[in-house]
Amino acid sequence: MRTTLCTLFCSWLALGAASAQTVAGLHDDQVFQRDGRGLGEIALTGEAPVAARAVEGRVLRQYRALEGLDWARLGEARGGKWEGRLRNVPAGGPYRIELRWVDGGGKTLAETARHNILVGDLWILAGQSNMQGVGDLTDVEPPHGQVHMFDMTDRWRLAEEPLHSIPDAVDSFHWRGKPRLMGAEAEAYHRNRVKGAGLGLPFATHLVRATGVPVGLAPCAHGGTSMEQWSPALRDQGGASLYGAMLRRHKAVGGRVAGVLWYQGESDASPERAPQFSERMKTLVQAIRADFSQPDLPFYYVQLGRVIRAAGSPASWNSIQDLQRQHESEIANAGLVAGIDLELDDGIHIGAQSLKVLGMRLANLAGGRVLRGPRIAEARFEGNGRRRVRIQMREVNGKLIAPGRPAGFSIQTPEGGKDPAHFDTVLDGASVVLHLNQEAPPGAMLWYGRGFDPYANIVDEKNMALPVSGPLPIQ
Repeated sequence: MRTTLCTLFCSWLALGAASAQTVAGLHDDQVFQRDGRGLGEIALTGEAPVAARAVEGRVLRQYRALEGLDWARLGEARGGKWEGRLRNVPAGGPYRIELRWVDGGGKTLAETARHNILVGDLWILAGQSNMQGVGDLTDVEPPHGQVHMFDMTDRWRLAEEPLHSIPDAVDSFHWRGKPRLMGAEAEAYHRNRVKGAGLGLPFATHLVRATGVPVGLAPCAHGGTSMEQWSPALRDQGGASLYGAMLRRHKAVGGRVAGVLWYQGESDASPERAPQFSERMKTLVQAIRADFSQPDLPFYYVQLGRVIRAAGSPASWNSIQDLQRQHESEIANAGLVAGIDLELDDGIHIGAQSLKVLGMRLANLAGGRVLRGPRIAEARFEGNGRRRVRIQMREVNGKLIAPGRPAGFSIQTPEGGKDPAHFDTVLDGASVVLHLNQEAPPGAMLWYGRGFDPYANIVDEKNMALPVSGPLPIQ
């Protein structure tokens, strides 16, 4: 009896050793970045059954193996360790990826599978609260099967609002000074949330519909943060810094992405911080591209929108907006979208319904199928005297339009006064004509969207908005 029990026990141990395997680099619902040919490569490692000599894999779509991706050898297994690569997986999905470990004679020792795998484009979401999302969680963008997220707890899953979750994030910067929410406390936090809609999910769903390519999102934003807090100089702090946390998450999603979406600047709109904003922004973009080893990485960002302020000068706010406008021509492969025409859900945060529009505008940039939207090319006086100004636009999709009376332009004297006023704004194809009530004085400058809370509503036929601009000379 003792011999029989020993034999059974030893056999069980041997079976367990033969069946033990782990997989690193492949998770249910994961999105892999495609290359320039539209193909994904998946690097895999892990533990293998001791007797295993090779790992094999295949890729299935709707229970059928893809052409050229049926069972094939992916790599070697030795001493209980293995590594391999699954190459040339076409953009698309969802896929089921099956793996099996075989001995020297080709006998299967163990097998496993991962589900709902996508190959497409990965996007980093970074910045402060308007990227984190503070929109009302009412009538939000619904989930899309081709859009997944690497959530802030480092779990791949279907993307759904809210994308950002600060109190239970893995990286310690997000809950500094407080304990990280776990278990029942984290569940209660999510259950009771009423705010958190952002632009990331609308961006992704619009992009999928336009291109047919799946999207993966990696939320990294944190409300109220300044450019100083996003400094690349803090990278060595790892997850205790915003930049270090973003680098860690970039590596965790595969070390290669399609681009970065950025919305930040509110915390730098002060007389003390605004003068450093431009240099800090350029340094940030340069560092991200270097640390990601992607020198041409697309970087798309949102210009500051409206804010409700009761007192104080809007000079620093408008300064950040115009610096952001200028960055578009100063930073290679960067693009700006404007939200000055959009509604708010509180005094400073873009509303949930307007975030859908903002996401669409960013998707238009990323998809590359529309022009960036109206940009002021020049402003000139025309006719007799200085009582009519024609503002010529470039990169207009179709023609300029506005819901209701076109608004947003003003002319300022060198001293900053609103003189002269204009009594009519006429949209004329790809240009705007301002009719003034008196001749403009020498040195008069043009603005669009000046102030904290302007009413500015000019867009083109693809709903790409005219950015806040000024002061600009009038020729």
